[in-house]
Amino acid sequence: MPQDVPPPSGSRRAARQNKRAEQRGAQAAGPKLSSRRLNLDQMHGRLLVAGMGFLAIYGAVALKATFATVLMPMEPEKRQIAPQVPEIPKSDPRGEMAGDFVLPSVKRATITDRNGQALALSLPVAQVYANPMELIDPEEAAKKLKTVLPKLDEAETVRRLSLKKQFVYIARDISPVQEIAINNLGIPGIYFEAGERRHYPLGRTAAQIMGSVDIDDHGIAGVERFFDQRLNSDRTPLRLSLDVRVQAVAHDELAAAKDEFSAIGASAIVMDVRTGEILAMVSLPDYDANEFNHAPNDARFNRAVTGMYEPGSTFKLQTAAMGLQLGVVHIWDRFSTIPIRVGRFTIRDMKTDHFAPWLSLPGVLAYSSNPAAAHIALDVGAQRQQEWLRGMGFFNRVPVELPEAGRPLVPASKNWGISTVMTVGFGHGVAEPPLAIVRGTAATVNGGILLKPTLVARDQQDEAQTPDAKLRPVAYKPDETDNGDDIGAQTPVGTRVLSEKTSALLRKLLRLDVTVGSGKSAEVPGYYVGGKTGTAEKIGAHGGYLKHVNVSAFTSVFPMNNPHYAVYVMLDSPQGTAATHGWTTAAWNAAPTVKKIISRVGPILNQFPDTANKDAIEASLAIPMNPSVPTGYRALGPGNDPGDPRNQAHSSKTQH
Repeated sequence: MPQDVPPPSGSRRAARQNKRAEQRGAQAAGPKLSSRRLNLDQMHGRLLVAGMGFLAIYGAVALKATFATVLMPMEPEKRQIAPQVPEIPKSDPRGEMAGDFVLPSVKRATITDRNGQALALSLPVAQVYANPMELIDPEEAAKKLKTVLPKLDEAETVRRLSLKKQFVYIARDISPVQEIAINNLGIPGIYFEAGERRHYPLGRTAAQIMGSVDIDDHGIAGVERFFDQRLNSDRTPLRLSLDVRVQAVAHDELAAAKDEFSAIGASAIVMDVRTGEILAMVSLPDYDANEFNHAPNDARFNRAVTGMYEPGSTFKLQTAAMGLQLGVVHIWDRFSTIPIRVGRFTIRDMKTDHFAPWLSLPGVLAYSSNPAAAHIALDVGAQRQQEWLRGMGFFNRVPVELPEAGRPLVPASKNWGISTVMTVGFGHGVAEPPLAIVRGTAATVNGGILLKPTLVARDQQDEAQTPDAKLRPVAYKPDETDNGDDIGAQTPVGTRVLSEKTSALLRKLLRLDVTVGSGKSAEVPGYYVGGKTGTAEKIGAHGGYLKHVNVSAFTSVFPMNNPHYAVYVMLDSPQGTAATHGWTTAAWNAAPTVKKIISRVGPILNQFPDTANKDAIEASLAIPMNPSVPTGYRALGPGNDPGDPRNQAHSSKTQH
């Protein structure tokens, strides 16, 4: 209102009334003025005292801060600001209590090794999305977002932000810091939602076993896939049988061997022969589990369960086991090592300079004779050989918690002729994954029980209950009358496939291979290692075996007087070196690698060298190279009735 225009009469009247009220108030306050001044003086005094007290407290705090930061500064890492975690109300169902803090929860359970070391876990993250209909300038928004998300494809983001939609993802799995930074950009139409990201803290460790998850946190490989439903429905950690310490040792030694012998691939397995628990499983080459989508197929390929390899002479252990268990052969029988002509091929031994024309069963395994093993297989016969191998699981996928487990390559029954019987007898003509070989090895030494290999740790309570006394391969004397009457019987941990008597004999034969045979380079003093070498020529792309291109393997168990752990190493296409004099066989590469692994993992597994009782232990495992024939028995081989067809050509019947 202009100043030269008088206010309305009502306004003038109200102003006069307000002035009179102020005058009356001043008159009424007159008598109380002196008392108010007294109160004011008292208040000033109190404020002075309070101020002096505040200065004293502040000075003390300042002095203490100076003392802590200047006179006696703390270590840098102790002075860092604690990470800031967004607080979630305790009543919010998205959070869970962790001590005095409320942490964001995740849906998918953690995977750990047997000792609780995290192998896979989910981290809470944010996902940023946009409502393009609310954006003012898509190009400007994309440019700002790229300042926080440098890997963002700006052109593609502009295209997506320009769509006539109400929802488009911009980025998933962003960190809390990035979420805050994007929020501070103040871009209209940009929103966030809670998510989680799977993380593998040990990177390459057991990468092929872990597998991976897809963008929606569903398993797509490995145990992540096998246990997908369990991991998404039960947040209790999944405890595997793996021991990351054993896994690390096996990985280190296998990688060193692969490099030393220029192999194109390699695999190693450590398994408890009493329970079937897998403590280590390595396949090389490998990859960082956090980079699954960028890993080459060769690295994703788990050679331990998916790779199919001719087992070579490691299969002679199974040939000996079936012959002994079926009563077809005995350890005192002799078998010809003379080359066998089969069609266009000849079965012969690689080295024969130390071979006799005839070898006993201990000699067949120790010197790894192909013709002799072929004769044992002929004695068993095609039908019983197939039945045995099927009963040992060699015709089926290994029952382990990995979707990638492959099916062995075996001839059809109708094609299982004499040549197949002989070649399978020394590990050719079939292809098996390494885990199948380890499983079969365990059954021959643990008292005769075929176990189900597992990647899941057994609870201590379960371990205390199984196996029962008859199944424990722990410092027992096998019953000499136990000839396997309960073969095929189900036990708490597996199926009986061998008698304890046969298993005890096979332990001695495996020990002999390391003390005097082809596995001598695997010997570790005090651990009484037993095992069997195996070298198989690889088949070329156009068929036929490739000369000097091998798969070399060594399957072993220690300690053989009280079997606990199987250790297996396989090298694919190793090259000879000056140290091996050009040899590429298992005795020169796989067996020494097993030795290195056992010497390192033994103490980790509470297995220590026992040299104090060496003489007694070696005596309990001893078996003569040429056992004598017991009274009343006739040995197969030379020196018997020349009319016996078994002495002219090995037949399918045992002569006594």
